[in-house]
Amino acid sequence: MKRYLTTMIVVLITGFIFGANAQPQKARAAAINTSVGQQPLYTDFRGVKLGMTPDEVREKLGTPVLKDAELDYFVLSDTISAQVAYDATHKVKIISVDYTNGAGAPDYHSVVGQELTTKPDGSAYALVRYESRGFWVSYNRTAGTVVVVTVTIQKI
Repeated sequence: MKRYLTTMIVVLITGFIFGANAQPQKARAAAINTSVGQQPLYTDFRGVKLGMTPDEVREKLGTPVLKDAELDYFVLSDTISAQVAYDATHKVKIISVDYTNGAGAPDYHSVVGQELTTKPDGSAYALVRYESRGFWVSYNRTAGTVVVVTVTIQKI
């Protein structure tokens, strides 16, 4: 039963990482075409950067609640959790941080440096690609009674 629950949590978390940034094709295309040649504003979370090893990540963030060769899940406070995904060479390829009710979330200007695209339901999103550096950064705010802000850094 414990193994089943752990497996289900990892599947849900992995689905959230890749699904949280899903958006309608038209809006997604507009965001993806945003290519910036400037210095990135947001490149790490608490010292965790793309390309680090799991040991380096765990040294920065502590012991993960769920630990796997492909994904670590950290609960850092009542309102902040982080998912770190690793590639086949065991290097960080995605850092995704969730802020429940937006508590502790960085200001979107310090993440993407531009205005967010806001939908009628109150959700908002922006993505900036740093092609020459090989990664993108996104800021996503959900709508609803429990707002979640997700900041993601991902290798291209």
